[in-house]
Amino acid sequence: MAILERCDTGGIARLTMNTPEKLNALSDEMLAALQEQIDALREDSSIKVVILSGTGKGFCAGHDIKQMTAGRAGEDGGKAYFQDLFARCTRVMTGLQSLPQPVIAQVHGIATAAGCQLVASCDLAVAAEGTRFGVNGVNIGLFCSTPMVALSRNIPRKQAFELLTTGEFIDAARAVELGLANRAVPLDQLESETAKLAETIAAKLGAAVKIGKQAFYEQLQMPLDQAYAYTSGVIVENLMYRDTIEGMAAFIEKRAPDWQE
Repeated sequence: MAILERCDTGGIARLTMNTPEKLNALSDEMLAALQEQIDALREDSSIKVVILSGTGKGFCAGHDIKQMTAGRAGEDGGKAYFQDLFARCTRVMTGLQSLPQPVIAQVHGIATAAGCQLVASCDLAVAAEGTRFGVNGVNIGLFCSTPMVALSRNIPRKQAFELLTTGEFIDAARAVELGLANRAVPLDQLESETAKLAETIAAKLGAAVKIGKQAFYEQLQMPLDQAYAYTSGVIVENLMYRDTIEGMAAFIEKRAPDWQE
């Protein structure tokens, strides 16, 4: 069995982390597998939405602590290995956001440390009720500095700082309240509810969603006037699409659009 399985159905790619004995930890091997799929998905125009999930008792427990400890064997005490590890992890996290397709995290059990970062790096998240989220590295003397980047861009800063400094966990309901997850659903409905959200998005004009996702993240980094100038250019470009012209005509004529994409 592959450590990361992919199944494509109806324009939706499901990536399933499959090392349940390690709680789907972000080992070197898992990061490489995720990066390989991110690179492949970026070039796959047949895929409209990506779902990321995990097998076993939890979504993802973060980095593989045993593997990290083994990395200390180098003459530098592991410094070069750690620098490379976090560069690779950053590439995966930012790669999810730079994909043209929306990425939905389907979360259950636990999402801790870099596993919580993984959820925060996805565009959307559906969580099973009772899921525990945390950036708990501080409990073993390691501040979750890199998970902090994604987390602090998802939830209010004081709540993020509290989680980072206390190492405490929040449940799915609280994650929804703070904005880390879109919704919390019963565990037995997790897969179907995630699929429903994916199918809703996949039914939209892919070119519009693609240009919109890129613009969403770009404008967040801009001052208000610059954001409006940038997005005005984006929406004008979108208006020139053949299928957008057709969609607007279909709306006026009260019929379903005949999209060619």
